[in-house]
Amino acid sequence: MLERSLMSDLLKWQQQTVRQPIVLNGARQTGKTFLLKNIFGKSSKFRRLHYLDFERDPSLQTIFDDGLSPDAVIGNIGLRLGESVDQATDLIVFDEVGSCDRALQSLKYIADEWPHAFVIATGSNIGLLQSFPVGRVDMMELFPLTFEEFLNASASQMLVDAYQRLLDASEAHQQLWSALLDYYYVGGMPSAVNHWIASQVSLVERVHNVKKVHRNLIDSYRLDFGKYSGPVDAHHIESVFRNIPLQLGKNIDGSVNRFRFREPINGKKRYAELRGPIDWLDKANLASRNYLIAQEPRAPLNAYTKENVFKLFLFDVGLLGYMVGMSYADQKHQNLSFKGFIAENFVQNELIAKGLSQTYSWEQNQAHIEFVIVTKNGEIVPVEVKSGNRTQAKSLTSYIQRYNPKLAVKLVGARGGKHGVLNTLPLYHAPRILELSSYNNA
Repeated sequence: MLERSLMSDLLKWQQQTVRQPIVLNGARQTGKTFLLKNIFGKSSKFRRLHYLDFERDPSLQTIFDDGLSPDAVIGNIGLRLGESVDQATDLIVFDEVGSCDRALQSLKYIADEWPHAFVIATGSNIGLLQSFPVGRVDMMELFPLTFEEFLNASASQMLVDAYQRLLDASEAHQQLWSALLDYYYVGGMPSAVNHWIASQVSLVERVHNVKKVHRNLIDSYRLDFGKYSGPVDAHHIESVFRNIPLQLGKNIDGSVNRFRFREPINGKKRYAELRGPIDWLDKANLASRNYLIAQEPRAPLNAYTKENVFKLFLFDVGLLGYMVGMSYADQKHQNLSFKGFIAENFVQNELIAKGLSQTYSWEQNQAHIEFVIVTKNGEIVPVEVKSGNRTQAKSLTSYIQRYNPKLAVKLVGARGGKHGVLNTLPLYHAPRILELSSYNNA
């Protein structure tokens, strides 16, 4: 059973004496339903789990025919499911709540009138909804498994402990780097990870099964484009979605370039013409933007960006590799300078999963810094990503000479170290950069 770090947030919510309903957002098939039904719902000692899937069974909408009062709704749920519902001890799950507007709206009444109830709604299209009970729900997000979650599922406890302790040992690094290359191929979609960790299956079969999962996932997303796109042309969404890996894959050795609007759809060359499909993919959690800054970065970083100048990344590195046709051998035995775009997309996804809702990069003349972040202490930190063990960082040197930051980070395919303001970390420790501080590293 895959462990998810979001469990700690769910348990904290459960332990509150007064709580709002949760809306659990996330791309389709990232494991929202499984987490609630098979992990949280079973391990947290609820008396009973009441599960309603509004997408699979549209007739469930009739439970709101007597109004949105929690008493009326919960009473109808009990009658519909044939089981008593106790707000003090039971977990109620509204799955794919975006398919039932009244279910979504009922959450604000539950928050007001039943503050002790355990109610969680899920959705893969939450960002696309026109109406939402703002301020009456707690938002949580479930992403594909991060590298640490993948490591928890696939590696020995000793290696997991070494990773969490930042053990700087050659054997630990070799094993963690090997695990990272596995992760580049498998990605973090739960179905792919489950096939990968199947102990009774040979490596050849596991590789084949993961590839099959990736193919099926891409096909399912293509069907979703037509189902949920509304006024946005589904063909245009699919064209942009398939073009993201193509553009990323052109960056063989170096920083990913800004997204080119003239490539995805014939006859459309401007951001205004592709804004709808790009926004749709972003709101559906299938893509994320990284905005470029072309001057000295200062807080707030978004003040120095343009809405049409950004990089566009895919939400899962395993699907990215599949869509550009990379095999397991390509990932595992790569020429370490060849897969820079995979490493950069990996860092993007890890930072977002860590809670960084928006990322930024820096570009000036021929110098590129893949990420510029603001730490918890408010420090602006340049982060250069080098996919292999070739660690020369001319752009980072240029940035340091220009702006004299107190702290700079280089992520590489080798063991780390510290020299002056520069902290060098292995790529698999990318999420740790949010915790760094010049005060702690003085």
